[in-house]
Amino acid sequence: MLKYISKKVLIALATVFVLATATFFLVKLIPGDPFLNDKIPVAVQDKQRAFYGLDKPLPQQYLTYMGNLLKGELGYSIKKTGRTVVDIIAEAFPVSAKLGLTSLVFAELIGLTFGILCAQFRGKFPDYFLMVLAVLGIALPSMVLGPILRLILGVKLRILPVTGWGDWDQMIMPAIVLGLGTIAGNTRSMRASMLAITTQDYIKTARAKGLPPIKVILKHQFKNSLVPIIPNLGVQIASVMMGSFVVESMFLIPGLGRYFVDSITNLDYPLIMGLTVFYGVFLVTMNLLVDVLYGLIDPRIRVK
Repeated sequence: MLKYISKKVLIALATVFVLATATFFLVKLIPGDPFLNDKIPVAVQDKQRAFYGLDKPLPQQYLTYMGNLLKGELGYSIKKTGRTVVDIIAEAFPVSAKLGLTSLVFAELIGLTFGILCAQFRGKFPDYFLMVLAVLGIALPSMVLGPILRLILGVKLRILPVTGWGDWDQMIMPAIVLGLGTIAGNTRSMRASMLAITTQDYIKTARAKGLPPIKVILKHQFKNSLVPIIPNLGVQIASVMMGSFVVESMFLIPGLGRYFVDSITNLDYPLIMGLTVFYGVFLVTMNLLVDVLYGLIDPRIRVK
């Protein structure tokens, strides 16, 4: 097990290194100059570039950037005067994480339940109906679903607020929009996994013993059906916990999405790189934890 974990950790570190390097050089390719302003004297612009180290040769900038990254320093935001990227992440990430956690719990409960129902009613109306909903969930982007829900639930029925953050009712619509794709994916995956083990000998034996159908489903089918689904958890957790840029912008939620959009618009290089690397590290960490969990659940994985 130690060898398996060590291998996964090395792969994770290599992934983060490649991500950080690619992010640095790709950001440098973005056209424009964040300090170019006709109203600001050239001398002041030069001092600003020097403060952020943008006056140095590119290789030197890269070495400085990687050195600071190893120390956990992501630099100062260019447009958010006096604020470090770490401070911005510390302020905004809890908001995105709260929204993401709510969406994740909602998506897992609904998606797995729908998948079980589809498998039990295979070829019947509930199966067809829920699978159509799953396909729609994958096909409908959040930028389409969000305005529809806001119009129906917020404007027409006035059940939920259309924007804002803080109260529990302001989390419902964003959580639904953010988690719909995960619900659809879990429904399809759980249905396929449940059907794959329906004909297994241990399922037939459990039924032959006269166990109630609910016990066969929950004690035997459900538990073993989760094994193929676990590898997807890493991406799902990272995606919803970091929040959606579109969803947060649409519902005016003060999470990381707003800062990421603003950083690109304002050519805020340190903030762009910091948020991208932070998201990448979070995603890699979640995948690493899921891989370790998968190895504990299924020992066969460790020898691959």
